[in-house]
Amino acid sequence: MTEVVLHGMRRATDRVHLLARSGQEVTDVSSLVPDEFGGGQAHHERRHATISCIIPAYNEESTIADVLTSLLSQTRPPDAVHVIINNTDDDTPEIARQFAGEHMRVVKGEAFHTVVHVHDIGENPDKKVGALNYGYYVSRGYDYILGVDGDTTLDRRCVEWLEKEMVTDPRIGGLSAIYTFDKSKVKGAMARFLVAGQRAQFAGFNMDNLVRGRNMAVLGGQCSLFSVRALEMVMYRNHQAAPWVRDSEVEDSKLSLQIKDAGFSTKISARARAFVGPMTTLRALHGQQVKWNFGGIDLLWPGQRGDTKGQPMHPNLRLRWYENVSMLFNIGTRMSFLLLLAAALSIDAFVFNPVWLIPPIVATLLNLRIAASMHDKSATDIFYALLFAPAELYMWIRMGHFVSAWVQFFARVEKDNWAAQAAAERGRGSAYVMPALCAAATFAVLIFAWSQQSVGVQSAILSVGWPVLYLVTVLQTLFMLKKLVRRQRGFTV
Repeated sequence: MTEVVLHGMRRATDRVHLLARSGQEVTDVSSLVPDEFGGGQAHHERRHATISCIIPAYNEESTIADVLTSLLSQTRPPDAVHVIINNTDDDTPEIARQFAGEHMRVVKGEAFHTVVHVHDIGENPDKKVGALNYGYYVSRGYDYILGVDGDTTLDRRCVEWLEKEMVTDPRIGGLSAIYTFDKSKVKGAMARFLVAGQRAQFAGFNMDNLVRGRNMAVLGGQCSLFSVRALEMVMYRNHQAAPWVRDSEVEDSKLSLQIKDAGFSTKISARARAFVGPMTTLRALHGQQVKWNFGGIDLLWPGQRGDTKGQPMHPNLRLRWYENVSMLFNIGTRMSFLLLLAAALSIDAFVFNPVWLIPPIVATLLNLRIAASMHDKSATDIFYALLFAPAELYMWIRMGHFVSAWVQFFARVEKDNWAAQAAAERGRGSAYVMPALCAAATFAVLIFAWSQQSVGVQSAILSVGWPVLYLVTVLQTLFMLKKLVRRQRGFTV
């Protein structure tokens, strides 16, 4: 029986060998085969790859022009750009439509044609997931889909590097750019502090993925290139009508797991870079990070995603398990140290030991190495790591996000974290102060309970608490030392 293929559509079994449109062509062994052995036929099955870019846009009037400008300025622009505007009540549609139509760019003598389409789909109950799937439907027939957020600008060679790696290794189902933040437009001391913390946080995460064989646990929606063949395989294997599913807080993590299960690899590029929109207030950062943490927990927890093979011990979730366990130890050691210190001082039993200086020194050196590995590092990044206090304060902020997400998960609170993040970015909501209030209340209760104990009981608690804390801190320090001395293989983040 002959399989019917719609015009402009391709099967997941399409065996055409794709070529990158930009730069020097990478020689494929099939091109060396003589015509008498089918070499001519192999040559006819080679063609340039096609890329469709989809941009889900929700109230992006302040950034959408920069995003589209960066895409049209690429050394290898996408063949089509689809701006999918949804649930928007600002001027995003009017600004985006200024770019609609055909654009031509000549790079090293080669002409690139890009057509920008603007789709305002109005009210969309599936929010970003709905916009992404709409983008998939209008991109069928292309070889690759480039997903870009409405506040993410690309380095001018980003698409070129992503395409070159994808066409030379068909095993890759999705390839993520290296994410960082553009600090040039950030104003105010608090905003600069938060952006420095986010830059360090993303740099550490990116380096962890790069040195682990460039295996990317999460193909972030900020800027990732997907093989349409891999997306089709995901849909077929999981009986889905579209690649992205709406029953996950982190749609990009879910899709990454499914691409891995379909037999493709999920990678991070060593050279392609993108600048994502930073959170410049505590309120906005809290909304974003709680959503990310909650979505990650949702994937980790047994039975939550029973349709994913190997869950919760899926290979792509190992780094998330490590992050959660590491954060749990960070919370335990810091809270315990402050409580034991206050308790010891209350009965004049504290004796300073210089050994306690080793963990912060190692942490500072590790932060400095991460800062030094940044591709666009600045004096701000170095001072952030060197002064120790800013990095430590940012860690406490992250611990609050972590605890809030786990509390929300165990409480089974029905909450729209997408809406909560959007409201926080608009300056509404006070959930970001709750971790600090809860920590203060916890300290107050424990201090009161401590004051009710006899001196003998207090001494016994200290005699057990300090040694346990010593042991846990030593283990944490050893893990930090391991990361400090590991080879980074020339990667920069």
